[in-house]
Amino acid sequence: MSVAPSTGSQQPAGATAVLVLGDGTVIWGRGIGATGSSVGEVVFNTSITGYQEILTDPSYAGQIITFTFPHIGNVGVNPDDLESTTPAARGCILRDDVTDPSNYRSKQHLDGWLRSNNLIGITGVDTRRLVRHIRTKGAPNGVIAHEPSGKFDIPALLAQAKAWPGLNGMDLAKEVSCQQTYTWTQTCWSKTEGYGDLEKDARTPDFHVVAVDYGAKRNILRCLADAGCKVTVVPATATSEDILRHKPDGVFLSNGPGDPAATGVYAVPVIKDLIASGKPIFGICLGHQLLSLAFGAKTYKLALGHRGANQPVQDLETKKVEITSQNHGFAVDRATLPKNVIETHKSLFDGIVEGMRATDKPVFSVQYHPEASPGPEDSHYLFHRFTKLMAEQKKK
Repeated sequence: MSVAPSTGSQQPAGATAVLVLGDGTVIWGRGIGATGSSVGEVVFNTSITGYQEILTDPSYAGQIITFTFPHIGNVGVNPDDLESTTPAARGCILRDDVTDPSNYRSKQHLDGWLRSNNLIGITGVDTRRLVRHIRTKGAPNGVIAHEPSGKFDIPALLAQAKAWPGLNGMDLAKEVSCQQTYTWTQTCWSKTEGYGDLEKDARTPDFHVVAVDYGAKRNILRCLADAGCKVTVVPATATSEDILRHKPDGVFLSNGPGDPAATGVYAVPVIKDLIASGKPIFGICLGHQLLSLAFGAKTYKLALGHRGANQPVQDLETKKVEITSQNHGFAVDRATLPKNVIETHKSLFDGIVEGMRATDKPVFSVQYHPEASPGPEDSHYLFHRFTKLMAEQKKK
């Protein structure tokens, strides 16, 4: 049974799922994936490919993802495109029903994959209208619910949405970080060979990098390995002693979810020690924000955030423009950057700080995702910039 996209308290026939926003907006649709309910911040992503990578990006912890591209699920799901073992997102909102997959790499239907990962989805939503709502009023709290019987307690769901505290002040890095230290050697995927491996391919790493996992995407680790780095991954709560005892050539600060100021309570003192050590440091997304806090700057929450694979960023030093993949809801306040930190990249959408580097230390970071997955590869050069820093440091 089908149900037309509908917004309002009156439940249409055939509705088996509902999205209830904290402002009282009620959106009906058809449920897919797991049953039950889940609360989070409702955001939107404008990418036209890579829904599997997006759903498994740990940076989406605490968020319900609205896909603006209507055809989600059409290429199915496969084990190679996971960015984490367990999805951290709290649900997904789609325009069209999920069709049977049509792709030679597909191993599973999206609906079944959502069920197996306890993720709730809703289809039949007028996503354009929802996105306009979010753009006008900011990313709201919401509850997504799926019940095949179509019976919902709307007042209770609304109360749940209103009671959720939101991402401001919320540390989510601990929830998605690894719990134990491990070594990563897998390299990037190719159509003919699949994923490579430094050890299996008998490649001798040129550098040893310790990656602090605040919610790292797998493709970031692959890009580091592809650039000739043996990667030791440590938990978000690792101390500077834990990190430096590995005697790394450089330290990588990963992406991740939540409020950087909250994660910074335990992360910033560690990062300050790492900066003082003189080791080359490269930060991405949350790692970029935490690095700014360690330098004494401040961060703030954006009304909408940047989530998509077509975000233009200008390198202020070369004047080149990169099309980037992004997923963040917080940003660095440029007015608070100290004199020894230079802004290197800015957004051509809204002008926020997209990159920075220290003038007195081998330290740099970007707000966006140079590893893409999904998205363009314009910014892959940043991994080689990191290895160049490590090579220069080794000569000293």
